[in-house]
Amino acid sequence: MTDRKEGYFLYHSIGQYPGKEADLSKAMAELASVWSAPDDQQWSYMLGKRAEFIDLWRALIDARERSTTTCENVTQGVHMLLTSLPADRLRGRTVLVAADCFPSNHFLLSRLQERFGFDLKTVHPRQGASWVADDDMIAEWDSDVALALVTWVSSTTSHKTNLENLATHGRAMGSLIGVDITQAAGLLPFSVEEPEIDFAVSTSLKWMCGTPGAGMLYVHPNLIAECRPELRGWFSQDNPFNWDIDAFDYAPDIRRFDNGTPAILPAAATVPALKWHATIDTRALLHHNRLLCDIVIEGTDELGLTLLTPRNEQERGGSLMIDLTSEGIASKTLATLNAAGFSADIRGTILRLSPGIQTTEEATRELVNLLGKSLSGR
Repeated sequence: MTDRKEGYFLYHSIGQYPGKEADLSKAMAELASVWSAPDDQQWSYMLGKRAEFIDLWRALIDARERSTTTCENVTQGVHMLLTSLPADRLRGRTVLVAADCFPSNHFLLSRLQERFGFDLKTVHPRQGASWVADDDMIAEWDSDVALALVTWVSSTTSHKTNLENLATHGRAMGSLIGVDITQAAGLLPFSVEEPEIDFAVSTSLKWMCGTPGAGMLYVHPNLIAECRPELRGWFSQDNPFNWDIDAFDYAPDIRRFDNGTPAILPAAATVPALKWHATIDTRALLHHNRLLCDIVIEGTDELGLTLLTPRNEQERGGSLMIDLTSEGIASKTLATLNAAGFSADIRGTILRLSPGIQTTEEATRELVNLLGKSLSGR
């Protein structure tokens, strides 16, 4: 059986929305036409698309003008920020991160600690727990923490941190506070002002339904003034057309984080998804997700499976992670779901399900029934 739109449970990976293929095809055809025309209108069009991408992201996260820019991905965004800080910001101090962060971020931080002279402190889940509790983060978060990279929603359990509590504590400790919002951006409401944070990073995938390579970096205006990005180029200047090689000066705003000619194609390809998202009822989308998640949780309990995601909806994102006890059972179960047209994935023994706008209640109940049949002989 072919994949069914109503059985799509992969919003933790690649988001889909009604009309996405047509929107993307139209946008790419228009871009191809403009870029291939024998005139000089290409750059005004392309830079306009990039600006539109940035403005749509700014509106989503409640960010001020000239505080948000593009990057390729979250890892690159974090690197851009950390390597731009004054030398004394991190040296001899601590960078704090949870063990259930996205692994790519940890790979980066563990490599940078030697170069920048900070101690990377990784907070692990307490014994028997599936996620890092906020209290455990706070217990390790003292005045020696120069910067904390907080994962808003974990990709491994869908646990959602209480940002207000963590930010309040971080401010009291005098730390810089960064947040990776990737796993819930577009589903849960988020503002860089409430609570106030120093920087945020995200991709445009998952609930945002965009394309790869369309990352976002937000930096608080007060912090921007301190930053001197090491990767700099003609777009880092207030006037990109300054050709005096001895007269470089950083732009006074987020543009200083730009460097050479920007990669505009991912942003342009994502604009249709961002425009679609800006028109939908996000409260209705979240209600729909919660309803379908409740159906799956009820089915999980009836089947005697272990739910690795918080049951309280205020403490989770939009995904559910279910432990199927062995990799063999997990692989068999996924194959059964795929054969019936359902889109989901596994990580080791864990089945990951994320119902979104295209997923239906009927399909969700069918998935639960199919899950039970697949596991009946385990």
